[in-house]
Amino acid sequence: MEKFVIKNIKRPEKNIVEEYKRLDVSTVYEAQGKKGLINHEIQPVQNNSFICGPAVTAVCYAGDNLMIHAAIEVCQPGDILVVTTIGESTSGMIGELIVMALQKRGVKGLIIDSGIRDVARIRELGFPVWSKAISSEGTTKNRGGAVNAAAICGGCLIEPGDLILADDDGVVNVKKKDLETTLELSKKRMQKEEMTKEKINNGELSLDFYGLREMLEKENVVYYDSYQEQVK
Repeated sequence: MEKFVIKNIKRPEKNIVEEYKRLDVSTVYEAQGKKGLINHEIQPVQNNSFICGPAVTAVCYAGDNLMIHAAIEVCQPGDILVVTTIGESTSGMIGELIVMALQKRGVKGLIIDSGIRDVARIRELGFPVWSKAISSEGTTKNRGGAVNAAAICGGCLIEPGDLILADDDGVVNVKKKDLETTLELSKKRMQKEEMTKEKINNGELSLDFYGLREMLEKENVVYYDSYQEQVK
């Protein structure tokens, strides 16, 4: 593979990013047709964190974090670092010192399809991380890869400058070309959910306002007044 670092990428407009910060992962995922969700194995290391920003990608060889160090240099405030590996990896590729360096650059968080370590300290630093593994296993720094290349992370193709959202539910990716469309669809979904909440607060049943009684009938679901009646 070609080994390279792309220093400058096209990022979403700041006003678009700010709009997305009002949303959540599940809403965006559903709004864009159940696309862009990163594998559930990549889990938040801390609770109640939310990040939203453009992706800077680092493609590393398994067990080597050289390209993470290279990526730090090209990160800008508001970015999210997305790390993936060539070959399966659960090594602790990022620890306290790299997190401190990322924070100094204004990076908002990390998504890594591998492992991290120094977890207690990372939590103390308040740096949001979504990781596949936690491991003390160390790494080398002698294999070149790529920074700001298209990367497969958690089964999802992420291109530099794509928008990343991550919260307690997981991580979702929005393609640059889809940003405006997905934003409008997400807003409409949020409005619909507000209407649904109002119905629930009014005591309405989801069986009725979702029209699910017809589905129960179609599936030949039978109602009984009691268990005793059912077993006769």
